[in-house]
Amino acid sequence: MKKFIPFGILLIVIVLALIYPSVTLTTVKDSKIDTGDTAWLLVSTALVLIMTPGLAFFYGGMVSKKNVLSTMLQSFVCMGVITVIWVIFGFSLAFGEDKLGGFIGDPSTFFMMKGTLGNATWELAPTIPLILFAMFQLKFAVITPALITGAFAERIRFNSYVIFLCLFMVFIYAPLAHATWHPKGFLFGKGVLDFAGGTVVHMSAGWAALASAIYLKGRNEASHNPARISYVLLGTGLLWFGWFGFNAGSALGSGALAATALATTTTASAAAAMAWMFFDILRGKKPGVMGACIGAVVGLVAITPAAGFVTIPHSLIIGIVAAVVSNLVVIWRTKTSIDDTLDVFPCHGVGGMVGMLLTGVFAHQNVNGANTTGNGLYYGETHLFIIHLITLIGVSAFAFFGSFILLKVTDMISKLRVTPEEELAGLDISQHDEEL
Repeated sequence: MKKFIPFGILLIVIVLALIYPSVTLTTVKDSKIDTGDTAWLLVSTALVLIMTPGLAFFYGGMVSKKNVLSTMLQSFVCMGVITVIWVIFGFSLAFGEDKLGGFIGDPSTFFMMKGTLGNATWELAPTIPLILFAMFQLKFAVITPALITGAFAERIRFNSYVIFLCLFMVFIYAPLAHATWHPKGFLFGKGVLDFAGGTVVHMSAGWAALASAIYLKGRNEASHNPARISYVLLGTGLLWFGWFGFNAGSALGSGALAATALATTTTASAAAAMAWMFFDILRGKKPGVMGACIGAVVGLVAITPAAGFVTIPHSLIIGIVAAVVSNLVVIWRTKTSIDDTLDVFPCHGVGGMVGMLLTGVFAHQNVNGANTTGNGLYYGETHLFIIHLITLIGVSAFAFFGSFILLKVTDMISKLRVTPEEELAGLDISQHDEEL
């Protein structure tokens, strides 16, 4: 019976698609859809999607050889599972009509992509089609649970992981996306600035990763050599390439703001890659491929919330500070019993928090007129920084404890951890009957 459930769900999807074909054409007078903005967002959507296979290579190269395929599939499967959820009701939860005081959307608003045909647009993106905005945001929802997988790599049952990522999407990601990016969202109303997902994506994934590492406990074989460092380098390149869509695409147009976000993304990542490598040299280590790659990704993470709110010089500071802080947290983590396999919390969680706080330090309204909250602490104003500090605490608690509860629920439905024998054999064989 259990084997029938996954395929049975797809049969239900077929029935829903037949009942709700969503063929009604939406026609809006005086539509402002712009072909240039639309073209850029089409490209950005594709760029963000390629980040998930990039992440698969990034993580897959770091684990032991017997777990490469399993680790990569954990990222790849998000492109399938999350897409189906998003089309049915996920987009509505994140961007539908507000419910519950700015914390969640009405799941019926865009049910089965209802009302997305024609020239309908999103309120804050009036120059691109609504369906394109929905697909662009889908790619953010896809990669977020994939980021978590590095924390419990090499010891989680695949079927249980799929259940967890569905729960995470509905109960953690969607509420945070709605609260932060919906014009009636709770955090949006408080003036929280998150240009492309420092809070919604990286902090939520980072804290879920820490909860996962604690809940699943350590591996039986915690030490290993990375299977393919060349995969890590390839994955970093794909992530950096795709991140231009992630950040510059979040300008939701092809104007000057997109160019600024692209520039800050470039400089922060470059500075962070150098900072991680040079900090390792300062500690007496040799410069390495892994360090440069991890540093580059930390810089990308940290600039994400700030990309469209800070200047180019300040993006350098954000990249350098985030790399050093994350490096120090990795050192601290190795001295604890927490087995965050690929240091997702120190890199994505901490990197996202550093980026969020430094947005509150360096944001300036001359960079982005949509910032009505005020300038950052560096310019002598305290309001924005205080809001970000309070939000950081609240989001951290929500993401950590919420994820811990979801892990427990998942474990009750389907055991999360593989057996010691399955772990010893490797997840490629024990979970997928395949090997590298």
